[in-house]
Amino acid sequence: MLRFNKHERVVSGYEPETTNNRMELRAALESLRALKEAVRVSLHTDSAYLARAFNDGWLDNWQRNGWRTASKKPVENRDLWEALLEQADRHKVTWVKVKGHADDPLNNRVDELAVDAMNNGRYSS
Repeated sequence: MLRFNKHERVVSGYEPETTNNRMELRAALESLRALKEAVRVSLHTDSAYLARAFNDGWLDNWQRNGWRTASKKPVENRDLWEALLEQADRHKVTWVKVKGHADDPLNNRVDELAVDAMNNGRYSS
């Protein structure tokens, strides 16, 4: 869900046979891709995986280590991380971690959109 002043655009989607982490990354990626021009954006997420990768330098370390984790395993979801890095370079992104399931109105809204997309097996933008 994209919000600017009083304007809102819903982008939601569904992928069969996927993981929560992939969908969290995909949501951030598609939101950034939906922006028509480079902007300053605050991206709110309840995914510690996503927020920490950008805020705590995980992505820098993974790239420096040839896309390997500290335990020398290949980084999962590399395709999405690389696409996210491209979009993050295009925009000025502030990654904001919000607590999930804590009655945050925007977080509740995007959770509802995600469940609806999953239950109805559809993608919309």
